[in-house]
Formats: sequence, C-alpha cells, structure tokens
Amino acid sequence: MSKKLSLPAQILIALVLGIAVGLACYFGGFADLTTNYLKPFGDIFVNLLKFIVVPVVLLSMIDGILSMNDMRKVGTVGVKTVAYFLVTTAIACVIGLVFANIFKSAGLFPILDPEGAEYEAKEFSGFMSTLVSIFPTNMWKSFTDANMLQVIVISLFFGGSILAAGEKAKLCRDFVSSAYAVIEKLMGFIISLAPIGVFTYMAWVVATQGSEILVSLLLVIACAYLGYIVHAVVVYSASAQVFAGMSPVRFFKGAFAAMVFAFTSTSSAATLPVSKECAAELGAEDDIAAFVLPLGSTINMDGTAIYQCVATVFIASCAGIHLTIGQMVIVVVTATLASIGTAGVSGAGMIMLAMVLEALGIPVAYIGLIVAVDRIFDMGRTCLNVTGDIACSICVTKWEGKKK
Repeated sequence: MSKKLSLPAQILIALVLGIAVGLACYFGGFADLTTNYLKPFGDIFVNLLKFIVVPVVLLSMIDGILSMNDMRKVGTVGVKTVAYFLVTTAIACVIGLVFANIFKSAGLFPILDPEGAEYEAKEFSGFMSTLVSIFPTNMWKSFTDANMLQVIVISLFFGGSILAAGEKAKLCRDFVSSAYAVIEKLMGFIISLAPIGVFTYMAWVVATQGSEILVSLLLVIACAYLGYIVHAVVVYSASAQVFAGMSPVRFFKGAFAAMVFAFTSTSSAATLPVSKECAAELGAEDDIAAFVLPLGSTINMDGTAIYQCVATVFIASCAGIHLTIGQMVIVVVTATLASIGTAGVSGAGMIMLAMVLEALGIPVAYIGLIVAVDRIFDMGRTCLNVTGDIACSICVTKWEGKKK
C-alpha cells in the first residue's frame, strides 16, 4: 500500500509545479490566465485562513493561559518572548544595514529615475498612540476588523480573569476547551488545502512578475534575501542550537511547511495554523506555542526590519542622500519599534517603511520605486518572520522547562 505524501512534501511539489506553470504562462503570454482562473482559488484559500485566524488566536491564547494554570508563568513567558523578539529584531536591523551598505559601497545598487514614483502612505500617529490603540473599546469590532493586537489583549484579559475566578469559571474553562477542539478540526481541514493555495499563488506571482520586472531591482532583492538567509541561519537556527540543543538541519526540516506557506501567502497571521503544527513537531509545548505564535505573528517582524533597512539605504541612494551613522541608528531604533505595530498580513511592511523614511526626512514618494516588486520582498520577509516565531516557541519552552 502506498504511503500518503506528507503535507510538507505536497506543499513542495505544489511550489515547484506553481513555478513551472507560472514560467510557462509568463513566457507564453498567458499571465492573465493565472490572474483570472488560478489566483481566485488561492484567494479563496487565504480567505478561509483569514476567517479562522481570529478564533484560532483568541481561543488558542486563552486555552494556553488556562493550560499554564498560573498567571506568573504567563508573565514570565511573555517577558521572555518579547525580549527574544526585540533582541532578534535589533540584530536583523544591523544585518540589513550592513549588507545594504556593502552593496551600496560596491556600486551594486542601481540608480533609478524616481520621476513618476508615487506612494501614498497611511499616516503613523506615533508610538504612544499605537500603544493606546491596542486596548479595544469594542470587543466585537476588534474581531470584525481582525485587529490582532487587540485580539491578543482581549485573550490575555479573559484568560487571566478565568484563572482568577477559580472554580466559579469552570463553565468558561469547559467552553474554551470544547470550542478550541472544534476550531482545531476546522483548522486541520483548511490546512489540508494548503497545496492548492501554494500552487495557485506561486503560479500567479511568477506569471505576473517574471524576469522582466526584476531586471533593474534584482540586486536590491538579492541584498534583502541575503540578509534573510543569514539571519535565519545565524540567529534562529543558532538560538535553537544553543538554547534547545536542536541541530539546524532538524530545525529547518521541522519548520519547512510553515516557511513555504508563509513564503507564498505573505501573511504570518494566515500561517498561524501551520506554524502551530511545526512548533509542536519540533517539541514546543502546546500552551507556550499557543501564546508565543499569535504574539509573534503580530510583533515579531525581523524580515520586515531587514527589508526596511535595505529599502531605506536603496531609496536614500536613489534620492542622492547619504545616511550618517546617527541616521542609521535611528533606522535601527525606529524599525525595531515599528515591528511591534506591523500587522501580520500581506503588504503591511510598506506602511512601516514609510514611517522609517519619514523619521529620516526622505520623501515617502520614493517608495514607488520598489512598490512594483514589494510582493517579492514580502514573500521572503514573511517566511523569515514565521521562522522566528517557531524558533522563539522552542527556546521559551526550553527556558521554562529548566525551571521545573
């Protein structure tokens, strides 16, 4: 009897087939075919994922807090998680700036004509305003808007309150446990459709953004991806090796399915169900993973930080602006803080890039130079973000285990 292919194997095959079909349509002049008839199926799959993200985050985080059965543990896990994310994000910024400046010094960044480049950024109202906005005024609006920071805050409040209520909250405990069991089954079904989503989206991306559009920006993309790869290997796999005793090969093999799905969907929030399965396979405790992964999908944006740094240096070069050491420090600080407010959805990094450029006084309109290939950047940075979430869940599990 033939053995059924594993989900990672199915996703890999779908990825290769998607690239092949995309190239065939690109060179054959049938890009519209993928846009009109393939991409809609990918959209349906991503819509299903977005539909389930809010209940997964809400119930998994509350269930994770209840499983810990100790608010002190919630506090210690939270502190360690945020510390890990902030440190790795700062490192990501440095890596991005180093590679960007190496490429610039070597004359590898092309000088593009910014005329006609347009990009309208959403206004950033400041860090304190962002801090205030994560506390919801209407719980249902937080759900319908899929405001993940607010959903996480709601989960923390409800989880902590149920714990504090003790025996009187037994009915609530049972409801959360039962509802989460149902959501897990639904999540499993939607995840099984992942190969379809990967194939359709990859075929569409390759067919519509083939080699022609990458010519002038190939080196900028290469710089960003070099930063992504170095960060994944040097920071994530190394931290898993040092703190959890896990070899890089085992780490990347276990995280592969989530990495590929994040790469094609460009949404760390939508990848949450797959990330949870990968983290469990790598030994992360369920309650810790249920807390760390949703939080990471919102505040852990190392890939976005690298992208922001590379794009900032490139855009400054195009604008004829030379960044000083002081300005680069501002980039690191701003990008690190900006990562906290970056939504785990496709394209959100562009809004944060606008914030970094504004902090440096670089015309935001210059973002129009790279907006055409933003999805190419987005694929890599989302993949890196998700990899970091999984690495963090493994490390925090190990740190918490040492206390027992």
